[in-house]
Amino acid sequence: MSRWGRKNVKKAPEVIRTVTEGLKSLYRQKLLPLEQHYGFHDFHSQSLEDADFDNKPMVLVVGQYSTGKTTFIKYLLEQDIPGSRVGPEPTTDCFTAIMHGEVEGVIPGNALIVDPNKPFRKLNPFGNTFLNRFQCAQMPNQVLESISIIDTPGILSGAKQRVSRGYDFPAVLRWFAERVDLIILLFDAHKLEISDEFSEAIGALKGNEDKLRVVLNKADMVDTQQLMRVYGALMWSLGKVFGTPEVLRVYIGSFWSEPLMITDNRKLFELEEEDLFADIQNLPRNAALRKLNDLVKRARLVRVHAHIISHLKQEMPSVFRKDNKKKNLIHQLPVIFSKIQLQHNISAGDFPDCTKMQEQLMVHDFTKFKTLKPNLMTALDELLSADIAKLMPLLRQEELEAGEQRGVQGGAFLGTHCGPFSEGDPFAEENGEGGEEEEEDWVVTKDKPKYDEIFYNLAPNEGKLSGPKAKDWMVSSRLPNSVLGRIWKLSDVDHDGMLDDEEFALASHLIEVKLEGHGLPPELPTRLIPPSKRRQKGSDI
Repeated sequence: MSRWGRKNVKKAPEVIRTVTEGLKSLYRQKLLPLEQHYGFHDFHSQSLEDADFDNKPMVLVVGQYSTGKTTFIKYLLEQDIPGSRVGPEPTTDCFTAIMHGEVEGVIPGNALIVDPNKPFRKLNPFGNTFLNRFQCAQMPNQVLESISIIDTPGILSGAKQRVSRGYDFPAVLRWFAERVDLIILLFDAHKLEISDEFSEAIGALKGNEDKLRVVLNKADMVDTQQLMRVYGALMWSLGKVFGTPEVLRVYIGSFWSEPLMITDNRKLFELEEEDLFADIQNLPRNAALRKLNDLVKRARLVRVHAHIISHLKQEMPSVFRKDNKKKNLIHQLPVIFSKIQLQHNISAGDFPDCTKMQEQLMVHDFTKFKTLKPNLMTALDELLSADIAKLMPLLRQEELEAGEQRGVQGGAFLGTHCGPFSEGDPFAEENGEGGEEEEEDWVVTKDKPKYDEIFYNLAPNEGKLSGPKAKDWMVSSRLPNSVLGRIWKLSDVDHDGMLDDEEFALASHLIEVKLEGHGLPPELPTRLIPPSKRRQKGSDI
């Protein structure tokens, strides 16, 4: 009785509440068994863990030494990175994962790969030499609440590239490229040559072109005519390395918080920075879609891999001349690829690199390969044709919910939508209030007469400077718009879209502070609040 009863009991279907949960379930049930059966992890990337699905979107920053990679990250975060150093020589010698943490500190690589909550456990096969050059810098930062950033060692050129790193640098880059959401490839306007190691590194990024964004940094150091030539030379070099007729999008700018050296192309740099920042800010909204896309890409590669391995197994003799046959099959691999492509109607773009696979097959025993298992292949076909499609309504719902959020916030992103430094009309409402002058312990007081002279020379209307007028003067400091936007946000204390004499003096003081190399406070401390605004500020709180 109990036996028959057990037979009729049906397992309750798993309830999927998020796209990430659905992807994890599909991977564990339908894709992972196939990967293990056909030794996919010996040829391609390691198996995925829950942390790979749950982690925040990641940005990989790659480039030759001294192209401004670490400075670019510091510019985004507006905070120094623990353990980092900046200089004209190759200063970053580690892969550094920059992540959010309540306490600032550095976690070494060997400790990092045993943490189940971090998506780095599968880096273990790269060995101790790499792990000694891998670390995680944790810090409390608003930008890092939404994304994580991977800083990489500067790619070498000239005689330096002949010195071995002691680990497979392109393979490590490939591992990260498969898992990140965005890859930023930095070039210096004065250093466009693509060395052998740089070419290998770019080769390791192939297959992830949809994630790739090219940035031409330090463009403020050349004039318009030179910039046009530099841009043309870069596009020519990239066309040779990538070997595709499609033109990559290149963002031009100067990504640091210092004044621009040549301001001729300031407007261009502003628009380019705005586009790049929009790309980065949208990463959290598109995270689920990116994970889904990467899983489908992986599933298609697993299917091809299973067909290749089973074909090689079928072609092997049962007893004699195994070694000769193995060499023969490896030599004929391009023909085998074509045969599988026609026989199973698989796109050529789904196949792995033939030369690389020939090298990998040399060290494998073909007699241990497995033939096709119909039930596993059926499960994979179901995943690609039906299961992923069932997640789409859930994906659209998550996208609608994410659309209401503002994406990545904090750091340099704070200054992109502030006052006259944002697109649109920021001065729709003008409801400023006056206050009584109480100039006590205000740090700006001693320099206010100097700032007042500039203020009144700008012809204020009824004691206030409009946004556009103030912007024209602030831009003359040559500081980037994201920095000026933050200064505007701090200075426009009453949020009326205009600056009175005290607010203008505060803005001038903050500009001077920034030009001297100091940072800006996230919020205005009491000693910087203009005396007439202190009572008003207190009542707002």
